[in-house]
Amino acid sequence: MTPENDQRAQPSADTPLVRFVELPPTAMKALADADLSTASAEAGIALTDYFVTDEARWLWRLRLSQIAADPATAVWFARAAVNGADEVVGHAGFHGPPNEAGTAEIAYSVDPTFRRRGYARAMLHALLHRAAAEPTVQTVRATISPDNVASLATIAGLGFVYVGEQWDDEDGRELIFEIPADGHPGT
Repeated sequence: MTPENDQRAQPSADTPLVRFVELPPTAMKALADADLSTASAEAGIALTDYFVTDEARWLWRLRLSQIAADPATAVWFARAAVNGADEVVGHAGFHGPPNEAGTAEIAYSVDPTFRRRGYARAMLHALLHRAAAEPTVQTVRATISPDNVASLATIAGLGFVYVGEQWDDEDGRELIFEIPADGHPGT
């Protein structure tokens, strides 16, 4: 896969436009170290304090360990989500490359300052379009805590089908939803 630094979703009239800006490993390393200014310089965009919360720093350390184990996986991980006003509204990507069955799991998080404005759905649309463009991805998976009403609402109406449950050591009980990679409208 060739990484793209700027990917635009095809949002509906009520979904804002977002573009993704790659977070290279050097930016993730700086974020894991809570060095926001260096991370912003490495990413080429002004990242927010949301990127250096304890939860986010845990994520950057996890992604860096995955990249260290297999550098080719870097193209699947986090990107900053930027709105039309060039504000960083969150981050999104995949939990890793598709597995042997061609399933890729999405991951997205909206900065609390920008929540309830449609950015999660915009990021989800962009991730679905990216997955559809990748020949090795057959299925897109979303795993969501049953208590996460916002994320359940975000995937509603997009074609995701409930396929089961799993236990995640970090997040606890999760509901599993899937959609064919080419099953999203506009793909």
